[in-house]
Amino acid sequence: MASNSLYDMLVNDFDFFESDDDLEMLKAVTTDEKLLDSEIGSSSHRGSVRGRKVTHRDYIQGHERLFLDNFAESLVYLLELFRRRFRMKRSLFLRIQAAVEAQDPYFLQKRNCAGKLGLSSLQKITVALKMLAYGVAADFMDEYVRIGEITTIESLKYFVKAIVDIFSNEYLRSPNSNNIAKLLAVGESRGFPGMLGSINCMHWKWKNCPTALKGMYTGHIHEPTIILEAVVSYDLWIWHAFFGLPGSYNDINVLERSFVFTELAQGRAPTVNYTINGNEYTMGYYLEDGIYPQWSTFVKTIPSPQGNKKFFFAATQEATRKDVQRAFGVLQARFAIVRRPTRFWNTKMLKYIMKTCIILHNMIIEDERDDNGVKDFNYDQIDDSPHVTVLQERTTELMKFIQCHHNIRDRQTHSHLQSDLVKHLWQLHNEL
Repeated sequence: MASNSLYDMLVNDFDFFESDDDLEMLKAVTTDEKLLDSEIGSSSHRGSVRGRKVTHRDYIQGHERLFLDNFAESLVYLLELFRRRFRMKRSLFLRIQAAVEAQDPYFLQKRNCAGKLGLSSLQKITVALKMLAYGVAADFMDEYVRIGEITTIESLKYFVKAIVDIFSNEYLRSPNSNNIAKLLAVGESRGFPGMLGSINCMHWKWKNCPTALKGMYTGHIHEPTIILEAVVSYDLWIWHAFFGLPGSYNDINVLERSFVFTELAQGRAPTVNYTINGNEYTMGYYLEDGIYPQWSTFVKTIPSPQGNKKFFFAATQEATRKDVQRAFGVLQARFAIVRRPTRFWNTKMLKYIMKTCIILHNMIIEDERDDNGVKDFNYDQIDDSPHVTVLQERTTELMKFIQCHHNIRDRQTHSHLQSDLVKHLWQLHNEL
């Protein structure tokens, strides 16, 4: 009888059990009260601790309120408000919901051992997106969505992993030949033939950095941070994202460990050919600030320009490379969790969160490209050209890799490219 009364208490009062299938089965089949207490006591949820006051939530009411407000045919809130609150259109939200449900059964609505319906995918995905968008505490939406703090954190963890697993190949990939051709066309129209985008780094504050790691992760801002290196195009699409290095590193340290030029060095990147002032170049470049090295794949500004030509080049270069700063600003405004100091402890979880925010950022850009006035650029066209054939002679392959590596770091090419761009931009300026 004692076991049955304890079982009834768990079914009615345990707050988080419907999110843990193993614990449900344990409650359903266990008759030994001591064994049941020990198993629950070892659970990270701690939902049935004796003497703890349990909150009774009506999950169905939370789902119905959320559905009627934002997803029913007769909406309480207009679609414009949905876009502002969820950071994306409803059609994109429903696309993500369908993909996540198909990927992970955690988001499917289930019945517990008492036959009661648990949380719906709308509730779990909504709280995960709201945490990303607003950077709020896990229990912030409990009153509206009817979901507990621990379940909210659990939903966020499952959500970011599902997003990365489903969409990273499409929205975190490098540009293919078709993309590069379009990026080069846009770069030439802006006065920079051969430009593929802008590169820079952003620091994300780590509030709950473990004490043992604070020295390594604390840099010039005197707080623990984690660095994101990104390459951004004119439409704020993030083509490259390298995240996870300690904040004590500078941009050069990050570049040395980054994979931004890996495919180029291995000879697998699409060929880029362009001409400036009659000089032929075979590698695209990124605009960057003064700290980066003088490589042939970078175009730097001139710190103290002398003369009208160099002054105009410096002003144009600095204005154009602001694309990456604008992208960081939009990313932080769209997802406040990467603007505010993060409260998570695990670096693996932080990487999932940052990748998810970048993927959603690119998905929103793609979904709203026509609305923002950027048309005729479809970045989903996959290049169908055959892969580069790997040479059988490993010595020759190694020598080609070394030669590509030297070409990327060629300071002489960097100087010639910068000089040609100075003349080219001045010529365009005089033609206006």
